[in-house]
Amino acid sequence: MAIIINIDVMMAKRKMQLGTLAERVQITPANLSILKTGKAKAIRFSTLEAICRELDCQPGDIIEYRPDEE
Repeated sequence: MAIIINIDVMMAKRKMQLGTLAERVQITPANLSILKTGKAKAIRFSTLEAICRELDCQPGDIIEYRPDEE
């Protein structure tokens, strides 16, 4: 997949656990886990904004584009 999700990296840098972030962002830990593992098909801008607010980061810190190798 060309889109890489680095939420786990930012969570580690901020020393924040998944349950804590999920509570602060007001989504279920299961949905945050799906997003974190890159299995999500989409993300709402309001959710992305809340994650960035809580992790004190920019969207580019947690979402990365890498072209597929051919």
